[in-house]
Amino acid sequence: MHKKISILMLLAMMSAADAALFPLPAPDIDVVGSLVLMNTEYEDTFVSLGQTHGLGYEELISANPGVDPWLPGERTEILLPKLFVLPDAPRDGIVLNLAEMRMYFYREEQGQATVQTFPVSVGRIDRDTPTGRTEVVDKVRNPTWYPPQSIIDEKAEMGETLPRVVPPGEDNPLGKFAMQLGIRGYLIHGTNRPAGIGMRVTHGCIRLLPADIERLFDQVPRGTAVHIVNQPYKMGWVGDTLFLEVHRPFADDNTHVERGMTAIVELYVRATRERKALIDWDVVQQVYEQAHGIPVPVSGEMAAASARMSGWCAANAAVPLCRTTVSSAQ
Repeated sequence: MHKKISILMLLAMMSAADAALFPLPAPDIDVVGSLVLMNTEYEDTFVSLGQTHGLGYEELISANPGVDPWLPGERTEILLPKLFVLPDAPRDGIVLNLAEMRMYFYREEQGQATVQTFPVSVGRIDRDTPTGRTEVVDKVRNPTWYPPQSIIDEKAEMGETLPRVVPPGEDNPLGKFAMQLGIRGYLIHGTNRPAGIGMRVTHGCIRLLPADIERLFDQVPRGTAVHIVNQPYKMGWVGDTLFLEVHRPFADDNTHVERGMTAIVELYVRATRERKALIDWDVVQQVYEQAHGIPVPVSGEMAAASARMSGWCAANAAVPLCRTTVSSAQ
């Protein structure tokens, strides 16, 4: 019965998948969304598809190895990775998972507990976005940007002159909306360069697509909790099945790079303290090595399928976690 209820909930979530807005599942269910197979059109790129479908550039590359992100070709089948294991963090306010470059926002929507998710850009190697708990302390429409001296100096080394004050407008890298965090100098903001969403390109701030920050800006009150985590490996339940989602750790994330499978074993131990699951460790190893960023079933009958979820969905189209093929216009 429990498994049947879980599947019905997933079916309900699928109707909202394109909007990246999902009913919040029960505490013992950790996966939202669905995988989508689609055929590209000749003008598609991963940047344009990401902006249309709410996905980051690196997400699409990881989920579709071997496909040219700039010239995928006419009618090339690609996977839109819109299935997510919720991060191991409070289901409250904003949760940012640096490793997957994705934000989750928990709130009440017309009396229904929901979770929205958005692709983001985060700090580059020498400008890491800090982890920890903070909150939204202020919100500004049409913000003025006051570049810190470090960025002014960096631009000068590149032969560029950056003004001390950048007024609102097309040249302002903060975009039209900004939310100040309790960590001094860090913002959640829009961008005038949406092509960089889903990459490590910022000076530490959290950057969203213009449409996403506009939607979020009106929904997030001052004082909203913000949990910033770094979880390249996530594990969660759907019914009696355990799913594993693996993202390749950042190159400078020595802790996760060195611990690798040890960290995943620890996740399994925590996930099965109260609920048992027979794990297929061959599938786990394959998911870890491929790091496609896609939740894959690693226990029960579903684990016997391929760890490449696009192929798995093609063979199991009736499973609610998978959706039928769509055109790029959808």
